[in-house]
Amino acid sequence: MNQTEAQQQLETLRKQLHRYNYEYHTLDKPSVSDYEYDKKMRDLLDIEAEFPELITPDSPSQRVGAEPLSAFQKVRHNVPMLSLGNSFDEQELRDFDRRARQGTEEEVKYVCELKIDGLAVSLTYEDGVLVRGATRGDGTTGEDITVNLRTIRSIPLRLDSPETLEVRGEAFMPKKSFLSMNETREEKGEVPFANPRNAAAGSLRQLDPRIAAKRNLDIFLYGVGEWQGESSKSHSERLERMKELGLKTNPEWKKCETIDEVIEYVNSWVERRPDLDYEIDGIVIKVDRLDQQQALGFTAKSPRWATAYKFPAEEAVTKLKDIELSVGRTGVVTPTAILEPVQVAGTTVQRASLHNEDLIREKDIRIGDTVIIKKAGDIIPEVVRVLDDKRSGEEEPFSMPEYCPECESKLVRLEEEVALRCINPNCKAQLREGLIHFVSRNAMDIEGLGEKVIAQLFQEELIHNISDLYKLNREELLQLDRMGEKSVDNLLKAIEASKENSLEKLLFGLGIRYVGTKAASTLAQEFGTIDSLMEADVERLVQVPEIGEKMADSIARYFDKPQVTELIEALKQSGINMEYKGTKLNEGPEDSPFKGKTVVLTGKMENFTRSEAKNIVQELGGKVTGSVSKNTDLLIAGEDAGSKYSKAEQLGVEIWNEEEFANALDN
Repeated sequence: MNQTEAQQQLETLRKQLHRYNYEYHTLDKPSVSDYEYDKKMRDLLDIEAEFPELITPDSPSQRVGAEPLSAFQKVRHNVPMLSLGNSFDEQELRDFDRRARQGTEEEVKYVCELKIDGLAVSLTYEDGVLVRGATRGDGTTGEDITVNLRTIRSIPLRLDSPETLEVRGEAFMPKKSFLSMNETREEKGEVPFANPRNAAAGSLRQLDPRIAAKRNLDIFLYGVGEWQGESSKSHSERLERMKELGLKTNPEWKKCETIDEVIEYVNSWVERRPDLDYEIDGIVIKVDRLDQQQALGFTAKSPRWATAYKFPAEEAVTKLKDIELSVGRTGVVTPTAILEPVQVAGTTVQRASLHNEDLIREKDIRIGDTVIIKKAGDIIPEVVRVLDDKRSGEEEPFSMPEYCPECESKLVRLEEEVALRCINPNCKAQLREGLIHFVSRNAMDIEGLGEKVIAQLFQEELIHNISDLYKLNREELLQLDRMGEKSVDNLLKAIEASKENSLEKLLFGLGIRYVGTKAASTLAQEFGTIDSLMEADVERLVQVPEIGEKMADSIARYFDKPQVTELIEALKQSGINMEYKGTKLNEGPEDSPFKGKTVVLTGKMENFTRSEAKNIVQELGGKVTGSVSKNTDLLIAGEDAGSKYSKAEQLGVEIWNEEEFANALDN
């Protein structure tokens, strides 16, 4: 492939990948499978590796996260990013309407939008290409966070039209991502984020963009700073035009004819906000016509043509009756506040997270204290602060125990971790929580095995570990409370059906540290069977795409434990499938020179691109990896092969040049 052909292929691939991103992350209507998307992305990366001079700022490859920065550069906003004035009740909204009508001396219509609780950012496009992303900062000067914003897949790197404009919006972390990230942080002994807004802001202000890339952030665009040649007459037209360009706008906005309609819209979202999968802290109301906005103008701090209705603060005062300890499946011991029941954000709250001992000490929280609680980001109840003046002197200071509250093993604090852990592999609490994870939807997906049923099974000593689950019989289950014949029969059918799951479901269910659903699927496809995976050492594991050293070390350590070997053997005896059932890589013809071989490609070839050579090897049953190791069977080397060639020589790996590669294909 010459440079002209490479340029043409890259343009086609980039256009396709931009479209797939838009369909998946903005429309939520993907038109291709993850496999097809990943295949085209690999093709793109291969060609760009071959022709690095053809990499452009709008290439989908630029989303993955560049090298860490030393500092953020300052960015001056040509049009200031002003904050909005606030309204807190119906009368203040009506006062805003009165001022708007007086200021224009005309009928005024409004656009209402959800006020996303995230980080305000601006995106600048030149001729349709994203060239800069910045924080709001003080409104006049922000920070250049382009490399981090590129990692948000709902931000188009190229618009559907060569427009030059600066748009504004709110970057945020969805609730699901927030909960998952905090769960992971707590398992690692790290301090969890207080709310999704802090998590989003902290992610985008990371100097290492690879961290931002892992945080699953999203964005809604809601406004314009500058737009060359814009023809929109109203804010509602502008929102429609932004959507046509491929920019993600919030679908819940509404055009309102009167202030009464505005108030009705506001009141409806006070009730409906918990149903959203992202956080909002109010409603933004804007005068719709742009000429009326211009007539109303600005104060020194905010526009006169917009206001933000802020939802009432969701806090409550209650009594902290006790502090309960729980042990998670990774052994982390977490304190939880037991409260006198109180209403917060429309629900009754009786428990609140205290995260760890350091937080309890920092806030001086004692048993018996009167405390203020809130839902962090309206999701997780937490203790905000103690009301010291309500203390009677009978409150009891709290300290974490030395021994596990479940199995009485000595607790440890691992290096660089805040949390205390129980490291006893036979701790009942860890086994119980591990089983809850094992039967969950993304793991073995055994319907009917909820937390209460699992707790009963442990209490009655019918199960002690995962393998016991497959030894349960009908008579035993019928003895349990609230387990009738139909429930028992359905449960046994679900347990039996789970034996046929593909390997990736089992791998995720085992709860190996750092192995999520995607890594489990990658490992299952790569190794094919549980036995092959168990035999792999760290060096072999890190050759698998997306499996880093930390995860590889965790996997190797897990399968090196004698009790894990016993567990896998017991599961095999129960008839659990131990093989990958998904789409496998091409096994290739029987006489293929690459069948079953691990191949590394290096250097430049005259007649093949790296991508073409890789596809040929894979189609003929070979596996292409990126680094040379003792597990490498063959190195195919072009010109300027470099360090991989030297390492292959040292390890005695077979080496072919391009001519030998071509001859093998001819034969």
